[in-house]
Amino acid sequence: MSEQNKRVVLTYVDAFNRGDLDAMCATFASDALIYGALGCGGLDVARSLWGDLMRCFQVSLEVDAMIAEGETVAVRYTERGRSVAPFHGGPVTGKDYEVVAMEWFAIRQGHIERRWGARDVASIFRQMALPPP
Repeated sequence: MSEQNKRVVLTYVDAFNRGDLDAMCATFASDALIYGALGCGGLDVARSLWGDLMRCFQVSLEVDAMIAEGETVAVRYTERGRSVAPFHGGPVTGKDYEVVAMEWFAIRQGHIERRWGARDVASIFRQMALPPP
């Protein structure tokens, strides 16, 4: 089961890196809850935010480590991006960022039911010379 659950998360990461919101959201259960630095909500809330992040910051995730036990998968990434479009009315700087990010997933019946994300948003915005969200 742990290996299958890792594959679900890797499918999510691959879709995220391709900017394929439909494929990414398909990895989640319809009633999934997504927790992150900018809030918590269901797919309707997360999808909009993910779209903004992809479009404005060209975010990519590189898996550095992954561990799974039963229905739980934890991942450590190197997250990179660049300010290429206005984010919530802010300026565009063209500057890059790189941080360590971590996500924790609860997987049930082949879909992500819960996702908790942790990254240093202050460092991200500081590296891109943007005001904090």
